[in-house]
Amino acid sequence: MKFTNIEIRACRHEPDQAYSLKDGKPIDFEFLAMKFDTDAGISVETFGFAGRSALAMGAVSAELLRPFFIGRDPDYREKHWHDYRRFNRAWNFTPAYAYAPYDIACHLAQAQAAELPLYKHLGAVRDAVPIYGSSLTLPTAQAYADEAKALQARGWAAYKLHPPADIDIAFEAHRLCREAVGPEFRLMSDPVNNFNFQQNLHFGKMLEELNYYWLEEPMFDECHGSMRELTRALRIPIVGGETAENHPAGVAELVASRAVDIVRGDASWSGGITGLMKTAHLAEAHGMNCEIHTAIYHPLELVNLHCAAAIRNNEFFEVLVPEELFAIGLKDPIDVRDGHTHLPQGPGLGIALDWDFIDNATLKVL
Repeated sequence: MKFTNIEIRACRHEPDQAYSLKDGKPIDFEFLAMKFDTDAGISVETFGFAGRSALAMGAVSAELLRPFFIGRDPDYREKHWHDYRRFNRAWNFTPAYAYAPYDIACHLAQAQAAELPLYKHLGAVRDAVPIYGSSLTLPTAQAYADEAKALQARGWAAYKLHPPADIDIAFEAHRLCREAVGPEFRLMSDPVNNFNFQQNLHFGKMLEELNYYWLEEPMFDECHGSMRELTRALRIPIVGGETAENHPAGVAELVASRAVDIVRGDASWSGGITGLMKTAHLAEAHGMNCEIHTAIYHPLELVNLHCAAAIRNNEFFEVLVPEELFAIGLKDPIDVRDGHTHLPQGPGLGIALDWDFIDNATLKVL
């Protein structure tokens, strides 16, 4: 089986409600929609992360990655993974998430040929995964508490805050959330490197008093020394690694030196399913969990879900909330019941992409 044609679409979707990153700038949803044809009559489809510019990332994908993969056999995905690492070093330097949809396509082609759901082709551990909601950066401390309470009422497993950079508001939001949901409901914090080492010590001790489940990305992932010292100084588990390039090598020192207690990875930013599974197995060998990071848009979240169901050392499935904002691009919704996401049983991803939606969002076909 060989890839014979790869269609790349640069897409933009304007959500009905305002969405902003931590810099406060409103953004539209930019992504790639990709279709891979093979000479065996199998076609696979997936999204690709595109940051703030689908046109820019689409051009990179079309000029560097598509020529690399045309004519290659998806069954040799491990060979491609190693070959591309060397190819990328030769003055290309594409980000890991540019490679990810190509690696995902290899796995999906294999799963579809085997007529198995992706997670069973990888090797299934479970058929449903506990779900938690991950906040946007909200305007008030009370807004976080209200959102946490709403998810608790829906039976979700946990709630994670992405607090603003204002440390006083961050402290208040975390206290209000604990008051709102009581002592037992699991809460996590992800300040996305808002604070320095001293502030994180103070912040982490406050989270310990409030019985928070983990503190994520308190500093940039490459700050190995500071992360290691913070992990030593605090009882609350420290989580990191999601933005490190070249998984698993990019997080190997974080894991081996216990600079983090829990490592992060996902099927997009970690360079595809291959990079994520290597990271998960590296962590497993060190007795550490690999908690899968949100891939934002639900077609990629669905890939994450299949991976989570094939990893023993992963506790949760993370989605950004409100989840309907990001539930774009799939013909059917991801099945969430009783605080769990349930795996679809069709071959490959098990849910098709919504090409009517994609057609309306397409800026350019490359």
